[in-house]
Amino acid sequence: MNAEITLAGFHFVQRLSATRRGARLARRLVVQQLDAWGVPYGSGLSDDVASIVAELAANAVLHGRVPGRDFEVRLLRFADTLRIEVSDARGERRPESCEPAEGAESGYGLPLVAALAAKWGVVERSGVGKTVWAECLWP
Repeated sequence: MNAEITLAGFHFVQRLSATRRGARLARRLVVQQLDAWGVPYGSGLSDDVASIVAELAANAVLHGRVPGRDFEVRLLRFADTLRIEVSDARGERRPESCEPAEGAESGYGLPLVAALAAKWGVVERSGVGKTVWAECLWP
């Protein structure tokens, strides 16, 4: 795993292997960082951000994976907003939020992100890939 942690004020970046283990680790590291910023484990914001990161990281691993390339999770804390970014190497595969079919076992991730976040979207990265972002209100 090619791990890189950057902490500068209210900025957190972690690069992780594009595997299920990497996605699970992203969620754990994010809630740990929130706790360090004063948002306790198990609080509403911590749980919401954990769910958002779990969905976006799972999508990066499942749909955005390129063999040999990592994905990246980033938190940016502003005065009243927390921005969550998950970047992967597959810029041509943009996520689409649609209503899952009745009884479907998948397709609920982006509707969940939309329900938990104040807003979300997708931007191309300079170079290779895309970044899916979501913003939550900071308490």
